[in-house]
Amino acid sequence: MSRSVGTRPAGSGRTLSEAYDTALLDLDGVVYAGGSAIAHAVESLTAARDGGMRLAYVTNNALRTPDTVAAHLTELGTATDAADVITSAQAVARLIAEQVPSGARVLVIGGDGLRVALRERGLEPVESADDDPAAVVQGFGGPELPWGRFAEACYAIARGVPWYASNTDLTIPGARGIAPGNGAAVEVVRIATGAEPQVAGKPLPPMHRETILRTGARRPLVVGDRLDTDIEGAFNGEVDSLLVLTGVTDGAQLLAAPPQHRPTYVDADLRGLLTGQPEVTGDAGAGFRCGGWTATAGAERLELEGDGAALDGLRALCGAAWTAGGEEACRLDAGKALARLAL
Repeated sequence: MSRSVGTRPAGSGRTLSEAYDTALLDLDGVVYAGGSAIAHAVESLTAARDGGMRLAYVTNNALRTPDTVAAHLTELGTATDAADVITSAQAVARLIAEQVPSGARVLVIGGDGLRVALRERGLEPVESADDDPAAVVQGFGGPELPWGRFAEACYAIARGVPWYASNTDLTIPGARGIAPGNGAAVEVVRIATGAEPQVAGKPLPPMHRETILRTGARRPLVVGDRLDTDIEGAFNGEVDSLLVLTGVTDGAQLLAAPPQHRPTYVDADLRGLLTGQPEVTGDAGAGFRCGGWTATAGAERLELEGDGAALDGLRALCGAAWTAGGEEACRLDAGKALARLAL
């Protein structure tokens, strides 16, 4: 299948696990939150894999190594090899290795995931700006990352050392809610130095390239919870995507999504891999229909009539909102319509 981005979610007569050969799965907010498995995730992934779909885990979180992530997933109940985990640390390490000499020193502001990925590319991680680094790389270091690490990055960047970031996600979901992500830490260094990093993670091409190189996927389906990383990354890579509503994206954000943030499919959770997807029919004149719902875009608000499964109502609303257009869709009041769906 080719990328399908348009004015409504796509339908699929086949289960998604049959229609695509590889699921490129985000982790935080999709498979787990705060280390604990999200409801239905393990069972759904097991069933998809048993049905012949390859599972690859693609994460912007550069803190942990693929071995550590694979062990965690196996502990949760979905047996995983380290080779099936692709991180933004690996993507940024390849990016750096293509631009600095072999064996070069790289100042690391982050965790073990970055250090392991750099060594895999023949680069030497160092801890100080005084270690004569050829590059600075910044990735998520967890809540215990000392403030002084940001200062080391600033000292090196001020000397003209090129700066790289694994990703710029401003937030990361956890068991207690939404916490600052690596993007927030990158902003600290950007404000202090006025510099701009080269970024490797989703939604940018280096991450998609790393994923395809490591998985060999021919008909991939990106599965994620974030519009500005997972879904935009699929858009940039020209592949299809499934948004699950178990992470940071809510119904209102989905309805206001510009074209590059519109998923091919929408479902509540990873059980969506095991089903087909209902078709959204109709047009702006007659309204968009899915299941028992009909959605239209009025002058000031989205209207929803009918009854049925809440997700079908959301899919119909996507057709109405996305057809209305980007900025105009953002201005349309969707509160009453979404309240009917308890979304």
